[in-house]
Parts: sequence; structure tokens; C-alpha cells
Amino acid sequence: MQIISLRRVQPSDVEQLQAISRITFADTFAGANTEADMKKHLASAYAKEQLLAEIETPASYFYFGMIDNQCAGYLKLNVDQAQSEDRGATTLEVERIYILPAFKRQGLGRTFLQAAERLAQDLGKERIWLGVWEENTAALAFYIKMGFEQVGQHVFVLGNDRQTDLIMEKRLATAE
Repeated sequence: MQIISLRRVQPSDVEQLQAISRITFADTFAGANTEADMKKHLASAYAKEQLLAEIETPASYFYFGMIDNQCAGYLKLNVDQAQSEDRGATTLEVERIYILPAFKRQGLGRTFLQAAERLAQDLGKERIWLGVWEENTAALAFYIKMGFEQVGQHVFVLGNDRQTDLIMEKRLATAE
């Protein structure tokens, strides 16, 4: 049986985070976008300086997902002003869940969302939310299965391409 664990990303992990970010983003989206748009996005969104600034943001939380002590993916969560969109003070954003191809469908995505829910509850949040590209049908199906509902949409710019992300939200169970 495999062991899944999470490890908080540190500033000293920035190069590993950059590598896994670029691999997983390209794996997920390269087939549906132009090479020029992908290059532009990967260079800016996952530049070391950008990632280091995000890691050091107090209201952002990065975790590596480990399967049998191998880094298999990562999770990025935001609260308060670190959220990519103002969804209110009672929310936590799941900004990124990216899993390396060799580790997909092994339970890491579920583990990541459970960790997001625990952190949200620990911080007194009532809801978690995320944006997912309307054409990413596998991710959409997963989030719906995990209890998320569409509550809106916003524009995500990849390179020079304006794309529609669906805003999905899940209300957390409250302690009785």
C-alpha cells in the first residue's frame, strides 16, 4: 500500500517547485493551446522570482504531495488578500492542484482537497473555491464528484489567449 503525505514547500524548494509546475501545467494544457501561448505562460507564471514571491506570501500555502516519499505534485492555497479573486473573508481558494502524470489517479487529488478543507476549517472559513478551465472535463468531473458546484466564471489569460474558467465552490460542513 502506498503512503501519501504532504510537505510544506519552503523557499529553498523553489527550483523543484518551478520544475514540477512547468511539467504538470504543460502536461495538462499543452495539447489545447498554442506553443507560443504556453511558452509565454510558463516563462512568466513559473519564473523563480514569481514562485518565490508566492511561497513567501503569508496568506498562501504550498504543499508538495508525496507518494512513497517521491514528490508527485503540489497544492497551492490562498486566503484573504492572497486569493486571486475577492470571494469574501469566509473563503479559501484552491489555486493550483497539479499532479505529475505518473502519479495521477492514485488518490493525491482527493488528499489535496481534504487538506484544503482542513486548513479552511482551522482558519474559520465556510467555503472553498477554485477556478477550472471550462474545457478541462476531467478536472470538472472530479470537482463535481468532490462536492463542488459552479457559482460563476472568470477570464484566465494564457499567453495571449483569453479563456473561461468556471468558478466552483464547496460549502464546508460546520461543527454542530
